[in-house]
Amino acid sequence: MPETTDGRPAAPLWLPAWTAEEGAQRVRDLFDRTFDGPAPDGVWSAPGRVNVIGEHTDYNAGVCLPTALPHRTYVALRRRDDDVVRIASAQTSEPWRVRLADVAPGAVEGWGSYVAGVAWALREAGHAVGGFDAVVDSCVPFGASLSSSAALECAFAVALDDVFGLGLGGDDAGRTQLVAACIRAENEIAGAATGGLDQSAALLCRAGSALLLDFRPGLAPQEHAVPTPFDLATAGLTLLVIDTRAPHQLVDGQYAARRTSCEQAASILGVPTLRDVTPEGLKDALTALAEHDEDGVLRRRVRHVVTETARAAELAELVRGGLGADGSPDAAVVARAGALMTASHASLRDDYEVTVRETDLSVDTSLAAGAIGARMTGGGFGGSTIALVRADAVEDVAAAVRAAFADAGLAAPAFLQAPPSASAGRDA
Repeated sequence: MPETTDGRPAAPLWLPAWTAEEGAQRVRDLFDRTFDGPAPDGVWSAPGRVNVIGEHTDYNAGVCLPTALPHRTYVALRRRDDDVVRIASAQTSEPWRVRLADVAPGAVEGWGSYVAGVAWALREAGHAVGGFDAVVDSCVPFGASLSSSAALECAFAVALDDVFGLGLGGDDAGRTQLVAACIRAENEIAGAATGGLDQSAALLCRAGSALLLDFRPGLAPQEHAVPTPFDLATAGLTLLVIDTRAPHQLVDGQYAARRTSCEQAASILGVPTLRDVTPEGLKDALTALAEHDEDGVLRRRVRHVVTETARAAELAELVRGGLGADGSPDAAVVARAGALMTASHASLRDDYEVTVRETDLSVDTSLAAGAIGARMTGGGFGGSTIALVRADAVEDVAAAVRAAFADAGLAAPAFLQAPPSASAGRDA
């Protein structure tokens, strides 16, 4: 293991979540330093997320199983009487300003486009949203595949809903409309392709539960998002999140290219989405694609999507059963859950080709150090991995990954624990 200057082993870097009181105080203080006039109308926050399984399935009408992190993005906001938006962040040096009348696809740039995009999308949906002054601070790691951008969007979504009296945040049906606004903001204003998993998790998750998301078109809110008890602590388990610190960026075209490949494959197969290709029909689908797919890329993408949706559905059933047939954890069932996670990573590495050196090393080392299962989480091309670990082995697994990165000459990773947490809402 790497050593410190005094010869002691270097400890893994843990990233704790803020308490709600700490997060609220941070943004209140920042607001007072940034803007003159009255205090903010309130403080709201939204969580980052980790996806337990079901990667790149959302835009293919598949299923996935995210949970909300305890790490959150906090917003203090004050309503204005005009259509001017002024926002500042503890993470950036320059405030951002725009008139809502000037917000349109392709018209605004920068991190503020995620925020202004939410207001724009709500206005496009017919809601009376005006200008506002706001500040942001966050303990969600940036660029770590933990949905910091969705946390930003969704914190503003619940804030605007509350301040402008839209009445959408009180139930899942209304929150589904907020999800749709956040998706439009990211896709059309910020210019990043997102399928909706991240926004759904941030707005619909519940403490102590994972969220089984089914993205088939036309489902009612209660069918689209089903809270599923996910009590790992009782089973003596922990979901360890490893921020590999590998650069992560979804707007460079790689994510969009994967999505385009899936749409192309569905068109060739004559189906609305790849959800319509069943595991039983996968062999025939791959055969049908062969004459259109000289380099095999489309077939690899389809194989991942179909098998990943099946893995996600199976793991959701195991979780719903308490990781045991009688509601009590069962070693064989827990092992199967871990195997599904590990198979997901192999598929993302070999068929979807979205892993990088750091995420592969993190997964391989976690498994070698005793993790029951491990996989990359998020869109890929950097970011984080997760490992299903016995609670008494968390420190050992983290130390092994820390040492492996040091031996490989890579930047030190950071670690988070991920008890399933609550969705976006008002804090003060």
